Amino acid sequence: MDSKKEQLLGLVQHNPFISQQDLAERLSLSRSAVAGHIAALTRERRILGRAYVLPQRRPIVCIGGSNIDRKLRSQAAIQMGNSNPAVSSESPGGVARNVAENLARLGLPVHLLSAFGEDAAGRSLLAQAASLGVDSSASLITADAPTGSYTAVLNPDGSLALGLAQMDLCERMTPDFLDQCTAQRAPASLILLDLNLPAESIQQLLLEAQAEGSAPLIAVAVSAPKMARLPADLRGLNLLMLNRDELSACAGMAIDSDADLELAHQGLSARGLRRLIVTQGADAIWFGAAGEALKSLKPKRAKVVDVTGAGDAFAAGVCAGLGQAPDDLAAACRLGMSLARLTLQSEHTVSPELSPALLSLQN
Repeated sequence: MDSKKEQLLGLVQHNPFISQQDLAERLSLSRSAVAGHIAALTRERRILGRAYVLPQRRPIVCIGGSNIDRKLRSQAAIQMGNSNPAVSSESPGGVARNVAENLARLGLPVHLLSAFGEDAAGRSLLAQAASLGVDSSASLITADAPTGSYTAVLNPDGSLALGLAQMDLCERMTPDFLDQCTAQRAPASLILLDLNLPAESIQQLLLEAQAEGSAPLIAVAVSAPKMARLPADLRGLNLLMLNRDELSACAGMAIDSDADLELAHQGLSARGLRRLIVTQGADAIWFGAAGEALKSLKPKRAKVVDVTGAGDAFAAGVCAGLGQAPDDLAAACRLGMSLARLTLQSEHTVSPELSPALLSLQN
């Protein structure tokens, strides 16, 4: 009789859209055993991904946080220790989720691997992703923990005064979780992770990215404290995107000058990092590859309505740009700045003005 792995392959060949749960029930296996067989078949290149992933439309895979953004914008200068009149709003958020939505609005195929509670917020986020064409089917869904949340307290001019993140659910995106969604990651043209992931999961993705033929791996910082999740050995990391404070935490040194920036860049390159992008709000963006001096770009000034999501829009633009021209980091940064500028001018975390036309304008 055929082995369970061969029986599983036969079921997938008959119905390429079959779920892991259906496979488990039909083969009398656990979900983890099914995930193991799929991982083995993927490594053997006998399974290349879900049937709806066409070779010429390989998805960008975003791995990391999803949450509900709650924004409180003060109507006057904030007085600490006092009650401040404010206007509130709520929208989908999370770094990886925001990047995925930006990419989907640009018309690109996207898979989102994230974690959601089995609650109203989680159902809303999943429904919104599906409406945009983002495939979140392999994400973790749990009934015993709430969907993450991020509360931003904004100054009257839209700048951030304080951010509070409750992202505990991301800690469950362990290496075992990554093993279970190997098939969804296999066809990726590019993989983006945010540093909400546990350190051991980041380490696994870096090791996988070192294999020949692997998709380029990009990491996006989420805060200075979480820079500690990056390992000392950065081999496998094609690109790291972060701001100056996060770079300071990552490099273990103060960043007070362009010389400090270059020194930090050299230190990260020595640890195996291939390329680096450093942002400083509206002031400048620095970028460069290992062994080269950093170059800089000056963002165009924009009327700021709300800063929330601008960094994620920039990251999505960089990913989209590298999808068009993998070696042109300057062009990718320019596209990222265009997306960030639109987001800054919008009250939404992801600008509804994004469209595939923005990509054609870059060609």
